[in-house]
Amino acid sequence: MSKKFPNIIINHLNNGVARIILNESSTYNALSLITIKSLISSFKNLDKDNSVKVIVIEGSGKGFCAGHNLKEIKSLKNKSDYQKLFSLCSKLMMQIINLKKPVIAKVHGAAFAAGCQLVATCDLAISSSNAIFATPGVNIGLFCSTPMVAVSRNVEKKKIMKMLLTGERIDAAYAKEIGLINDHYDDSILENEAVKLAEQIASKSNKVIKIGKQAFYKQLEMPLDEAYKYTSKVMTENMMFLDAKEGISAFIEKRKPKWKNK
Repeated sequence: MSKKFPNIIINHLNNGVARIILNESSTYNALSLITIKSLISSFKNLDKDNSVKVIVIEGSGKGFCAGHNLKEIKSLKNKSDYQKLFSLCSKLMMQIINLKKPVIAKVHGAAFAAGCQLVATCDLAISSSNAIFATPGVNIGLFCSTPMVAVSRNVEKKKIMKMLLTGERIDAAYAKEIGLINDHYDDSILENEAVKLAEQIASKSNKVIKIGKQAFYKQLEMPLDEAYKYTSKVMTENMMFLDAKEGISAFIEKRKPKWKNK
């Protein structure tokens, strides 16, 4: 089953995996206002869909995402228009973080500026071995300030500063080395690896995944002692789930768990 939004295609795969495809290859899947709105609606719908456990996002055509549409930016009239665009993009990124379900970026070709931000925002990211990444706004007089929020939370300070200050492109091998992506693969197996990873996660209890994802991002911003107090409460709450009891029993009994997602 597939559903279309402006510049977006949604496909439902088997085993609880849904796919969002950025579908404006003529602009290298730039994050125009209409595309951002479509993504927000798409993620909202998929988060409510109980049949969906994991979301994969990818681009059509020659690349993943070139960032904002510069022709659209040039056409904007005033400061409030710019604020609307960048605030809406930030809303999209926060939405991905706050989703109950994991999001995997499947990257080929270029992921630049806000496209690189999108990769960094997703919970996991894998790419083709010939993918390239950059925060090149400095080259056109528009520093990648919002992209750096996500990328700097993945990459060491001096490494992201070099990307931001020079606008240089990095390859997939270096992106993996610095923590921007999890791994990279030959084009011929990227699709299989993306599906395999998504299905592996989808095979877990989605109730457990939900509480774990939420706790992961929340504890990151806490001092160490507060993080331990908070996650101790989370684990206690988790132990009350039927799936925790089922998972522990299955392990002891050497069988596969039968999740109830409760």
